Amino acid sequence: MTEQLLYITQVAGYQNGPAGVHRVLPQATVAMAQLAEIVGLDFTHVTDVRTIGHDEIAKSRIIGLFTIGETPWAAEQKRQLLERLRAGNMGVLTQHSATDACYEWPEYVAMVGARFNGHPWTTEFTIEVADQHHPATVHLDERFRWEDEIYQFRDLRSDAHILLQMRQGEVDPTAARSASDTRLPLAWCFEEGRGRIFYTALGHFPIAYEYPTYLRHLSGGLSWVLGHDR
Repeated sequence: MTEQLLYITQVAGYQNGPAGVHRVLPQATVAMAQLAEIVGLDFTHVTDVRTIGHDEIAKSRIIGLFTIGETPWAAEQKRQLLERLRAGNMGVLTQHSATDACYEWPEYVAMVGARFNGHPWTTEFTIEVADQHHPATVHLDERFRWEDEIYQFRDLRSDAHILLQMRQGEVDPTAARSASDTRLPLAWCFEEGRGRIFYTALGHFPIAYEYPTYLRHLSGGLSWVLGHDR
């Protein structure tokens, strides 16, 4: 059975809304399909998780999530996903709005690492690389400029290893939800049981997928989730 990257872009009731995240999904899907091919995985794109059967999850080496809203996972799907992840049989790569999904699934944080807590800024800003040795960041300068929709988070896992963060002092702090948001992490990784998870908040705009810098960021995250650094 050939392993696959199962890429899910279900955006619940937001499909026709004004948010740019939905206009970027075609570019994100093409990019992830290409990255899957590079690492030797089959690629399956899903826009409705209700169509995913037990066997589809069983052959998924990687679950990719670029979702938003209450993704309608069934109880058995949730159980199978977490079981495979914790056993080390599956890894998870999550992008941008995936932290703004599945609020009715308490254990979902085990798959993304934090909860979305607003995005008061969309601007150009400076990103600081917190770990320059990780496969997702090794190609980056210590600091670099980027334009994106900047997320705030709550309930960040204590064991989340921060890879990228926004340089402090570049946005209006009065818009922050709380003082704990001042660090503004932008990418992290962690392990859940024996499985690996990578998250990046970057990638709101389609143009990101035209930059080799961003594609190498995703590729490095995928490589780490697959354990290629071991």
